[in-house]
Amino acid sequence: MARVRDLPVFPVAPEPVRPGVSPAAAAVRLPIEPTGPFHGPRVALVTLGCDKNTVDSERMMAALVGNGAQVSSEVAGADVVVVNTCGFIQAAKEESIETILEACRLKEVGDVRAVVAVGCMVERYGEELAREIPEVDLFMGLSQLQGLVPELRRRGLLPAEGELVPTMERPLRILSTETPHTSYLKISEGCDHTCAFCAIPLMRGLHRSQPVDELVREAAALGAQGVMEINIVSQDTTWYGRDLRRGPAGRDAPGLPELLRALLDGTDVPWYRLFYMYPSGITPEMVELVATEPRIVPYLDMPIQHGSDRMLRLMRRPERRQTILERVAWLRSAVPDLTLRTTVIVGFPGETDEDVRELLALLEEVEFDRVGAFTYSVEEGTRAAEMEGHVDESLKHDRLEELMELQRGISFDHNLALVGRRAQALVDRTVDDDAEYVAVARTAAQALDVDGVTMVRGEPGSAYPEAGAMVDLEIVDALDYDLVAEVIR
Repeated sequence: MARVRDLPVFPVAPEPVRPGVSPAAAAVRLPIEPTGPFHGPRVALVTLGCDKNTVDSERMMAALVGNGAQVSSEVAGADVVVVNTCGFIQAAKEESIETILEACRLKEVGDVRAVVAVGCMVERYGEELAREIPEVDLFMGLSQLQGLVPELRRRGLLPAEGELVPTMERPLRILSTETPHTSYLKISEGCDHTCAFCAIPLMRGLHRSQPVDELVREAAALGAQGVMEINIVSQDTTWYGRDLRRGPAGRDAPGLPELLRALLDGTDVPWYRLFYMYPSGITPEMVELVATEPRIVPYLDMPIQHGSDRMLRLMRRPERRQTILERVAWLRSAVPDLTLRTTVIVGFPGETDEDVRELLALLEEVEFDRVGAFTYSVEEGTRAAEMEGHVDESLKHDRLEELMELQRGISFDHNLALVGRRAQALVDRTVDDDAEYVAVARTAAQALDVDGVTMVRGEPGSAYPEAGAMVDLEIVDALDYDLVAEVIR
């Protein structure tokens, strides 16, 4: 059997730095109990990578249940193991390969009948992986996933069509995270941008918007399952609908504002949160919608990647420093309590000390509430991989540390200003074994996994809201990235 070191060596890409949570902690998923007909084969679906992969997996789980399987994220006792791979960074690629190999070892000793690998890494490296790991029964890239159920049925790994679950009883998604009251809605696939550092279009293709009615139906189904918070995700959320305008509907095709209004009208989910909003795509209409719709939480994830116009040009980003400042001004003028999150990259090829000073100056000027930071990593097939002037790894990490030290101070100051204020929060989990805290919650200003949390102080043994409940809190203390609060009774 192949080993990790025998397989293709992928370019190294370090994990992002996410204030308040480690990358490993952010990747944790709670194994769900087997779901589906009792008599059906057991299929374990292991998800690696980003929130968009989680959505893909949950849709696959639902399709499998609808076709007679029991599904779980627990490998023990499974007949079939499906690994949804990630191909974005080196650590994720290695984890994907090791997970596949571990499933193959279970197959070798007879614990599972078949191993299937799907997703981003398979889309990009499928032929190479098939040569190196022949023990895998089936490889399917993102563009082939609609064939998963028929192929499993053809191989005798799913029941015959006559044994299907009735259509009206089939779920659209099987929630698989440790916080089922929070979920993700992927509104489009792929990306039309040509950022020099990014390999996503090589794996997920060009931008394709999902129809509004399908998204509303999916969001309503999530709400019916108890989801209190839906995070809107895609590669560039502001791009929603642009491809539809090239079709028969033309300029009348819905864009992001129309989609959000349809979601608000068609569901009763209390919180909608916007991620991956490129500055260049934020319009005055979009700003007004965030300002006037209370169920769209006053929080915006707006990736900028750098603060130097020279670097933004080299990165082939669609905006410049002035556009970033303009959009921030629009948003903060219309939404005074807005929380702004961004992501940045340091160490891109050709980056100088002056470019870093410009980036730090922009962060000081804007004072983003949250910043996720990466050191640049080579991705084969991208324009940046062929550029000259690659920055030494130690210098990249020095620049990253300087940036995060600046942001740590900004974050603490913003948190300190909240002490004494009241806020509504969503409880993620209760705490039974802590002498001081009874629950972990998040305010509207704190997104799951990528931001800090609010530790709820109270007396052990007292009655407090359970996970998934909304609660009113008073902020009583501030840390660098987290808050401490007490329940208002």
